[in-house]
Amino acid sequence: MGKSLNQDNITPTGDPSANSEEVKRDFKGLLASTKAFLHDLLDIRPNTDQEATKEAMIADIPFRGHTSWILICSIFIASIGLNANSTAVVIGAMLISPLMGPILGLGMSLATNDIDTLRRSLKNFAIMVVLSVLTAYLFFAVFPIRDESSELLARTAPDIRDVLIAFFGGLALVIARAKKGTIASVIFGVAIATALMPPLCTVGFGLAIGNPSYALGALYLFIINTIFIALATFLVIKLLRFPMVRYANSHKRRLTARIASAIAVLVMIPAGYTFVNVFNESTFKNQAQQFIKQKIAPYQFSEGGRFMDNFTDIHYNDGIDPYIELVFMGDEVIPDNIIATWENQKNEDFPKLRDTKLHIVQGSKNEQMDQLRYVNELYESQKTQLMGKDDKIAFLEMELTRFKKSASKQIPFQDISAEAKVNYENLVSLEYDQALVTDFKKVDTLSVFQVKWDEDLSSSRLFLENSKLHNWLKIRLKDSTVQLRN
Repeated sequence: MGKSLNQDNITPTGDPSANSEEVKRDFKGLLASTKAFLHDLLDIRPNTDQEATKEAMIADIPFRGHTSWILICSIFIASIGLNANSTAVVIGAMLISPLMGPILGLGMSLATNDIDTLRRSLKNFAIMVVLSVLTAYLFFAVFPIRDESSELLARTAPDIRDVLIAFFGGLALVIARAKKGTIASVIFGVAIATALMPPLCTVGFGLAIGNPSYALGALYLFIINTIFIALATFLVIKLLRFPMVRYANSHKRRLTARIASAIAVLVMIPAGYTFVNVFNESTFKNQAQQFIKQKIAPYQFSEGGRFMDNFTDIHYNDGIDPYIELVFMGDEVIPDNIIATWENQKNEDFPKLRDTKLHIVQGSKNEQMDQLRYVNELYESQKTQLMGKDDKIAFLEMELTRFKKSASKQIPFQDISAEAKVNYENLVSLEYDQALVTDFKKVDTLSVFQVKWDEDLSSSRLFLENSKLHNWLKIRLKDSTVQLRN
């Protein structure tokens, strides 16, 4: 009838504890394979040539002979580029600049306890700075055009981005240097990104025009770049475990190690302080701008008042008594309760602005009413002038283009006429002038020659002489548009 069930033939669904162990083993295997993958992906030690890297860095430290002249030429090129506000020229100067050598030497010597290399790096670093600033100073002191271009002014106020660029640029540079077969494109890229040369040129510019604030701001940016490139070099060399320099004298070895460690700490202290200070200032200014954009600018006036955003003044002052000055124009007064609301919003929504004072400068309520009226009128007049400047610039550009075309067609008429008389004995007179010709789409300038021949020439001979003279003028002047008339 029924078939008896054999329980030994039933396959068990599995022990939960056994499944858990299997999951753990799979997870550990995944972690191990992930770790191995990341190790192969990110570990740079197996492909590092320590000896060649050290030799290359030491070879780049000295400034003498060819290197000195390359530095001088690159400083001149960078100064011209900054003066002309040409980013492309500045980048070209940075590509040929040898400024990185002593800075990398500083970081490497501190990391490897090499006091002799440290001494040479410091000496050549000082030479580099003095030679660069002196060259830039001489250029800007002698060159008659010394406009404060945006490329120059951009190097007088460092912020947190400059710190990060210098640090990560230094990391990329040292890693590229350490690789077997140096990656030249990385070295060029870091030379551009970290921008060591433009700040030194700006220091020379500030000294040449007698503006110490420009010089100090640019020098501060250069020091930031130097410290963080050296710090990045120090960290990478330590990570790659470059061998320490050994000294036979144990006392000298210990003393050298202490000196190198002390210098490394001294470098890291200002680096850390600079990073924190610049970060705080950047955060402060960012929150101040957000506060103005979100809370101040949207305020609606009912009687024709106006918030003068262009006159806003944000001062950090290294965190000591920071303030934000807001300027309002018109007869309408900002109510006290609105100002109190702005104060509360500033303190509650923007933590970096809690100790910041709001200076509200407004028309009819302020004691400086006359000055503000003058500022208002000045602003309006400047706005009109600025609107007119676009038309003036367009006109001047058109005139400059026309002048260049005209100048390019100027010829040495005295030489041309003398040569023509020698080559064409039947030539009686030759006149020259320029004519404006238009096809109603554009205007062009043509060189026109009026010629007179001997009256005894036959018509066929006259035609031949005209043709020869016309072709000669085209070749001689390198201008196919030359016109010849009888």
